[in-house]
Amino acid sequence: METEGAGVWGDSADLVRVLDVRPDGPGRYLGVPHGGGGRSVVEGSQMLGQALLAAGRHAPGRRPVSAWMAFVRVADGAVPLTFELDELSNGRTFTALRIDVRQGDRRCAGGDVLLDVGAPDLIRHHEPAPDVAGPGDSEPYDMGVTGREVRIVDGAYTGDPDAPPGPPELDVWVRFDEVPEDPSLQAALLAQFTGHMSIAAALRPHGGLGQDQAHRSLSTAVNAISLALHADVRADRWMLYHHRSTFAGDGMTRSECRVHDEDGALLASFALDGMVRSMERTGIDERRVL
Repeated sequence: METEGAGVWGDSADLVRVLDVRPDGPGRYLGVPHGGGGRSVVEGSQMLGQALLAAGRHAPGRRPVSAWMAFVRVADGAVPLTFELDELSNGRTFTALRIDVRQGDRRCAGGDVLLDVGAPDLIRHHEPAPDVAGPGDSEPYDMGVTGREVRIVDGAYTGDPDAPPGPPELDVWVRFDEVPEDPSLQAALLAQFTGHMSIAAALRPHGGLGQDQAHRSLSTAVNAISLALHADVRADRWMLYHHRSTFAGDGMTRSECRVHDEDGALLASFALDGMVRSMERTGIDERRVL
């Protein structure tokens, strides 16, 4: 559920189509299946991005400022997802929504989204961006989505369990060539990448383990993501995802991460809880297993 294999997604337009949930009755939105090859497991961060977009469609003119979602069952990438919204409050300033993600009668994920009308600054500060190489000096990495550039600072991510160990950090630049001028969709694209590299950062200090083993000898999954959005997002400009794993143990990992633009402004912060455990079963389908 972490990284996309080359050739799985196709073009960034396919990703936009999947994220762009459609109204399907009052408080209900439908996410179309991708229909591509490869692993038929929906990434948790994709569902988070779709939930943000559904919230933005439900409350136009209000900007999502925070979202939390837990991923409780495997979702099949070949089956449509339904997003059911329960309005907890809708005041002059904030809208709070509870969102269930279902396939048929099965709940696959659930969480909350908070939206705001915005206000002038009374105070402002933010955590500075890490002092790392820019996108032009970072190593391109193919994640199977044409129209989306991914560059790894210092080439630190390989997925190879035999790669030299390093600190539990990964800095990754991401940019889309062209995306629609829709603020909710831009935020959804930022959210969709949050699940890709945090577990890899947690594995990095531990020799003999790497992301290439995921769903083979390692059972890995994103269990929950908490995302705060601090500014309007332009996904067609470089975004720096700074991943730092702060804990690994008991079969779980915790990462606390930030997203900055190329000028250093803080766009978003997110925390991710993930699972890393030995794969005890054999003879299973890698396209469906965690």
